[in-house]
Amino acid sequence: MPFVDNNGTKIHYETEGTGPPLILQHGTTGSWEDWAEFGYAQPLRGQYRLILIDARGHGASDKPHDPVAYDLALRAADVVAVLDDLGIPKANFFGYSLGGWIGFGVAKHAPDRLSSLILGGAHPYDENMQPFRDAMPRDADAFMAAMEQVYGPNLTPALRARLRLNDLEALAAMTQDRPSVADVLPKMAMPCLLFVGEADPRLARVRQCAAALGNATLFTLPGKDHVGGFAASDLVLPHVQAFLAKVSAI
Repeated sequence: MPFVDNNGTKIHYETEGTGPPLILQHGTTGSWEDWAEFGYAQPLRGQYRLILIDARGHGASDKPHDPVAYDLALRAADVVAVLDDLGIPKANFFGYSLGGWIGFGVAKHAPDRLSSLILGGAHPYDENMQPFRDAMPRDADAFMAAMEQVYGPNLTPALRARLRLNDLEALAAMTQDRPSVADVLPKMAMPCLLFVGEADPRLARVRQCAAALGNATLFTLPGKDHVGGFAASDLVLPHVQAFLAKVSAI
């Protein structure tokens, strides 16, 4: 199980497939295994070298209980540390929700390491994270009851088992209100693909972000909420694959 040490915080990652490097960064409460669970890894690994990272606070990575440990600059440095460990100078990046927020962080703090950005269910503006905190109580039974509501029919037995492994103190520490990092937008010269569910509360902000980027393509997913926007890999992948093929051809 590969790990890299980023100034004392161990970050777990996995690689699979061959081709141009593509980082996959999951959302809050998730892990690298979500990309297989929801149908992304298998279609992509035939064309790309997938770099699947457990964000700090998740999966097999370290789980600090200090909110300071989840600063966006540190999260971006985790991604850079993985790339350095693999000897990869630049990679495509695909993140959803928290993973998309981390993508904005890499664009802000290490833009030279990105070939392109695919960001789902995420925006760079300030955000009150109370709705997310409400969905992640510190009592284990209450947490799982909340996850039943959040994931609904997408909550498979395997996903349920992984969710039970979450460190609830770490989740509480990381889910702080987010400051705006929109100052990164004028500097995002890499090709960008944005997407969001049309029933996702972040829809308006994602549209605002896309309008502010001269090099971004946006697609929306009718009827999909925040979790549904990730679970709908059958709708998302055709856009992602076409975008990556175009980027690779440049």
